[in-house]
Amino acid sequence: MKVLVTGGTGVVGSALVRELHRRGHAVRVLSRSAREASPWWPSEVEAFEGDVSDERSLRGAGDGCQAIVHAAGIATEEPPERTFQRVNIDGTRYVVLEAERAGVERVVFVSSLGADRGQSAYHKSKLVAEDVVRAFTRDWVIVRPGAVYGPGDEHVSVLLRMVRSLPIVPTIGDGTQRFQPIWHEDLARAVATVVEQPELRCRVLEVAGPDVTSQNDLLARLRALTGRVAPQAPVPETVASWGLRALQAIGIDAPIGQAQLEMLREGNVIPADRVNALGDVLGVAPTHLADGLARLVNEQLDQLPSEGTGTMRRRRYWVDLHGARFDADALFDYLKEHFSELLPPSVAVAARSDPASTAASPLAVGQTLTLEIPVRGQVQVRVAEAGERRLTMLTVAGHPIAGAVRFQTEPLAGAARFEIQAYVRAASAVDEVLLRAGGDWVQRASWISMVRNVARAAGVPDAEVSTADDALDSDELDLVDRWASTLSADLVVSKDDVERA
Repeated sequence: MKVLVTGGTGVVGSALVRELHRRGHAVRVLSRSAREASPWWPSEVEAFEGDVSDERSLRGAGDGCQAIVHAAGIATEEPPERTFQRVNIDGTRYVVLEAERAGVERVVFVSSLGADRGQSAYHKSKLVAEDVVRAFTRDWVIVRPGAVYGPGDEHVSVLLRMVRSLPIVPTIGDGTQRFQPIWHEDLARAVATVVEQPELRCRVLEVAGPDVTSQNDLLARLRALTGRVAPQAPVPETVASWGLRALQAIGIDAPIGQAQLEMLREGNVIPADRVNALGDVLGVAPTHLADGLARLVNEQLDQLPSEGTGTMRRRRYWVDLHGARFDADALFDYLKEHFSELLPPSVAVAARSDPASTAASPLAVGQTLTLEIPVRGQVQVRVAEAGERRLTMLTVAGHPIAGAVRFQTEPLAGAARFEIQAYVRAASAVDEVLLRAGGDWVQRASWISMVRNVARAAGVPDAEVSTADDALDSDELDLVDRWASTLSADLVVSKDDVERA
């Protein structure tokens, strides 16, 4: 069947788009940035640019569709444009009206666990939206998921980045508030099953993972997975609200948003007298929290140049190796096989995403490296390209840089050149200050050290290292961002192709 998915660029929507496509459905995605995000979807997925809070922009979105999954919504308001009333309530009304106009047979609404009993403004808006869906004149189903976690989510992923990078991790209150998270792909399977089963009609289904957890439990698990100490610093709930806003105002991700804070206070679990429809009704084998977190550690999103702040710089470090024991091709093979050894002493590979790999295993496309660096702690880079004498890595969410690094070799007359090209842009305003305060110098020293290590390995220890540092203008930044985005999208699509096969 043909299915329209609203909000297909978020943690929930993106997983759902891929799941529906894997099951053979034709998928159309409605989003404000649908065309911009389309390279990350399979080529058959159709993009429809629109905003659920703008009724006119939805016209035609439902044409030819048998079902609509309405997953678009906000958990945090950004007045005056992005409010619960405009997006969660009015947006749902406009989607239902479009479904009525287009003759869509089925509307599936992704609500929130606790919407029927929560007192937060977010939960109240979801409950009103549920009433809007119930007024649809054909089949409807409301799915209430627990807190959804997956790469790029706004709670567990943020805690993970904090454990990796901060000496102390702030937690709200005593950290014992209970909630029942669900892995994003489990929710996608659940919603896709609802779409496919016509006998499930005019029902409300609560779905959550099999494990109840808390901030304290999550932090303990994340510390164990990353090998980091990261002690906790409780933040009293009475000051948490303004504290969260203060952190966000200076560019620091908060471990939870205001709406999530209110939901934690209320409790976010399926009551003992209710059914968890994930397995009991929909037959989805749940992902246990231990397994989901282990995957999350290596599946964070790439951090593209467009997501950074300030000026992007292109920094080059190279050496021409005359009389080397390697030609350019052999030198590149050596680089891939001995990458960890060639890094400067201040940087260490803490882990690779492929548990079967060893320090001597050649680097491969799609592999994520976790690095220990001075002051910052753990950061990650992902191999996006590893061929034709080019090894390109993209920075992963949590890295102080939003950019890419390319290592390449090329043949010269009677020599071989090794070069590092670092495309450097601060990930946040705070990172920009830290880079100016000394981080840039540390990076420069590290890359020069690596170039010298390569020269020694090639048998030319006294080769002179050359450097260049250029600020890129806006047009050049756009070119670099398109290049990095293409590599990132290719990684996602190729992974989908492997999973489908």
